[in-house]
Amino acid sequence: MNTFTDPRLRAAIADPLTRNGAIIETGTGSYRLASTPASTEQRTAAE
Repeated sequence: MNTFTDPRLRAAIADPLTRNGAIIETGTGSYRLASTPASTEQRTAAE
């Protein structure tokens, strides 16, 4: 399910939310992604 399919809409929503944020790279894998294999399978099937 794609909630925001328009790239301009995604940018318009994300820009104010992330403007003053900082990206912290930890060098590790995503815990959330690894802990939800069913979610990963659904996304793979949808593509």
